[in-house]
Amino acid sequence: MRASTRGDLNADDLGAPLGERATLVQFSTAFCQPCRATRRILGEVTAMVDGVAHVEIDAESRLDLVRRLDILRTPTVLILDKSGNVVKKASGLPRKADVIAALGEAVS
Repeated sequence: MRASTRGDLNADDLGAPLGERATLVQFSTAFCQPCRATRRILGEVTAMVDGVAHVEIDAESRLDLVRRLDILRTPTVLILDKSGNVVKKASGLPRKADVIAALGEAVS
């Protein structure tokens, strides 16, 4: 996962509230097989770490965010700190350990 400086996101952008400590934002598309596995992994991490929310966004219906955040493929996962700043960005199927490690940076 790499750092990104694409700006802040808020609850209005996401259509859901930010997590108390961090937010995992997943950009998906309807026919994306790795998106299903990513949803499961992020759900597991969210259940393990208090104060972390998982928000899934349909990339096809939110082209404004796709362009603004330079999302090139699905799944793409953004890790936001509690203020909605993008701390990390990664595309492709993430490993649970990598997500947990990146969350450590977001909540520190």
